[in-house]
Amino acid sequence: MSNIIRVAVAVIQRCDRILIAKRPQHLHKGGYWEFPGGKQEDNEPIEQALIRECFEELAIIPTKFFPLIQIEHNYPEKSVLLDVWTVTDYMGVPKGVEGQPLLWCPASQLDEFQFPEANLAIVEAIKN
Repeated sequence: MSNIIRVAVAVIQRCDRILIAKRPQHLHKGGYWEFPGGKQEDNEPIEQALIRECFEELAIIPTKFFPLIQIEHNYPEKSVLLDVWTVTDYMGVPKGVEGQPLLWCPASQLDEFQFPEANLAIVEAIKN
């Protein structure tokens, strides 16, 4: 198996709602919902990856965030380490920079959406 892909993931909270995004159809797990984020670059601190990915995907800059959970998950085609952060404040207004639909979902309704398998532990961590 190749190297593990490290991914910075943002659980962006506003009141009791969580921001989720729909994955483009052409990507791995396309059409599923996800928490925004992306791959950590070589030698990039994970906090910097989180800020960069939120800016690239959502046009926001997180200003208050803290660790939530780390998840290792093996898909048949790759392994990922999700470094998940709760974002409680940010500058800007979230928008789908890459054309992806966004939704402010009540935390209690996250179970109603289809997420990639690696994200299911994040849903559980949010509810607890």
